[in-house]
Amino acid sequence: MNLAFFVYEFPPYIVGGLGTYAKYITREFIKEGHDVTVFSMHRDEFPTRDIYKGVETHRPIVRNINIGLLLPMFIPEEVRTWSQEGRAFFGEVFLYNILSASKLVNDLIRSEKREIDIVVSHDWLGSIGGILASNGINKPFVFHVHSTEEGRTGDGSETVKRLERIAAGEADRIITVSYAMRDHLVNLGYEERKIRVVYNGIDVERYSPEVISEEERRKIRAGLGIRDDELMILFVGRLTWVKGADMLLQAMPHILREVPNSKLVIVGLGEQQDLLKNDVAKMGLEDKVVLKFEFLPEEKKIGYYAASDICVFPSKYEPFGIVCTEAMAMGKPVVVGARGISGLREQVVSSGEKQCGFHINPYDPSDIAKYASLLLSDEELRIKLGKNARERVLEMFTWEKIGRDTLRVYQEVLD
Repeated sequence: MNLAFFVYEFPPYIVGGLGTYAKYITREFIKEGHDVTVFSMHRDEFPTRDIYKGVETHRPIVRNINIGLLLPMFIPEEVRTWSQEGRAFFGEVFLYNILSASKLVNDLIRSEKREIDIVVSHDWLGSIGGILASNGINKPFVFHVHSTEEGRTGDGSETVKRLERIAAGEADRIITVSYAMRDHLVNLGYEERKIRVVYNGIDVERYSPEVISEEERRKIRAGLGIRDDELMILFVGRLTWVKGADMLLQAMPHILREVPNSKLVIVGLGEQQDLLKNDVAKMGLEDKVVLKFEFLPEEKKIGYYAASDICVFPSKYEPFGIVCTEAMAMGKPVVVGARGISGLREQVVSSGEKQCGFHINPYDPSDIAKYASLLLSDEELRIKLGKNARERVLEMFTWEKIGRDTLRVYQEVLD
């Protein structure tokens, strides 16, 4: 197959899980003998056209064209009320999509006689380009939904929600990342017959307990202020309401009553930074909580997973939850939010012989504390569940499996 991919993030420009997903999934397509042409956002001094790991990548430059001057002529009234920064971002996204679709349709196909079988877009950020390109060359359109505006924000922008619905309506197939997300999309009015579920994947060689030696692990713990006789709880993620770092912090007094030698490490960036800092001070937990307000490079993140004893992700909304998969691949038992829209619930087996963690109510600090304490108090249980977690990832979440499952959906569209 010859695939055209509209994805806002692509290496070396990665700001979140979408860029990581695009990097690995396109690599799998290349391994399987397919051709992929990516259209991504231009940043810094990246070339406008190059080959990245066998993937031809186009990044149209949008920063020198102030589309914001013209946006009031045709954008919805709602966007006009956004902040200047928000309007500029919307303008950049809009222009990236228009220029990318034009380049595909007019340059690559009409001028260079390129063959394209399927046009693929990821989330609303690439939806406009995908719709225009698909219509322009009369080829099938697949829309990947990694999250929704309602889920990310609780309500959010009507404009973004409208773009998501239009893309879903135009798509021949919709691929989403969990059955929880499938049900969410159906509830929003998306056509169930179009929706297919394909999980996210993980690089199981890069995320492996063997990559970090015991000596390195001790050094990382020492650097975080974790003594040899202390147990490390790790949270990695955006510091925003839906991820639940604040609820985990509220659970710490309960955990410390049961397991006094526990220490919590919270890593991430987001609007809750000041809240978390103030709560640590109010609760007098300065010696028991380490706050690292930073975006971790992958190698450092792997080291943090290796250094931890358990990982806790009490998300209130999580279409999939790649940090959980990463922790499980590193052989760590996990405690995860399992209310509402939760792909974490599908990743983590919470009972039986294959149990690898616990499901909790992310709105209840005492529930978080109950199961975190249970793991922290039982080393044998931690080892068993961590081993099961690694095996679960090898069975269900390798990029090879995810790549094949995705290609099957694409082939279904062509057939």
